[in-house]
Amino acid sequence: MADYARPDSLVPTDWVADNMRNPKVRLIEVDVDTAAYDTGHLPGAIGWNWKTELETDLMRNIADQEGIERLLNKAGIGKDTTVVLYGDNNNWFAAYALWVLEYYGLDNVKLMNGGRKKWVEEGRELTTDTQSYAPTGIKVKGPKKDIRALRDQVLDHLDKVGKGKGALVDVRSPLEYSGELLAPENLPQEGSQRGGHIPGAQNIVWSQACNEDGTFKTADELVELYGGQGVTPDKDVIAYCRIGERSAHTWFVLSHLLGYKNVRNYDGSWTEWGSLVGAPIEK
Repeated sequence: MADYARPDSLVPTDWVADNMRNPKVRLIEVDVDTAAYDTGHLPGAIGWNWKTELETDLMRNIADQEGIERLLNKAGIGKDTTVVLYGDNNNWFAAYALWVLEYYGLDNVKLMNGGRKKWVEEGRELTTDTQSYAPTGIKVKGPKKDIRALRDQVLDHLDKVGKGKGALVDVRSPLEYSGELLAPENLPQEGSQRGGHIPGAQNIVWSQACNEDGTFKTADELVELYGGQGVTPDKDVIAYCRIGERSAHTWFVLSHLLGYKNVRNYDGSWTEWGSLVGAPIEK
């Protein structure tokens, strides 16, 4: 059985239980439901709000370098801190936060395998106490642009897809991919003008990479899942969803677990593409 390409990118719940009070380890919870943290979280964990802290307010974009440094400093994260991210929905926004941090050059960042769901189902300790840490003065590097795709780059990428040198992975549900829905079934059907998918995209739903308990499937299972639909490591791969968090989860699988060298997350995703004038779609 093959191992993950970067096994140190994941830590099990047992490891977190043993290290959650280690001053060199910082636990960060990032949830779709931004109120979940207040109902109970891992002892010592800091909660990040993806809407207000990982993204900008006036311009649709990820947080700028100054914003990320402010967030890291407030959480007491220094250069020698191991950051462990976890969250609900099998780590949707935890993976998104990891992608943002890697974009700004932070390397020692991991996901807790199984996320909040597995921790709770195992009956492990939760608290409603808040924690504060002394600021560290940490500075991050400029952006790592090769893990992010912007809309014009996606348009250019269509040529690679047509020639078999590139791949597009639409990680949304089949009903979103077909254009019948604009968003997951439990959410308001809004955010874009049209339904459908980017031409040539393969529909490999993000959740297919996970087991029932929220942990990731084995490397062999993941190779079969993606390789079986032509998403292979020799290609330039772009993943997208509706707003970029589910595709960040797939980006993590392809880049960290399978070791693909050229994987980008298109965080503009369908809310942008589905409203772009002149952008082609398929149904």
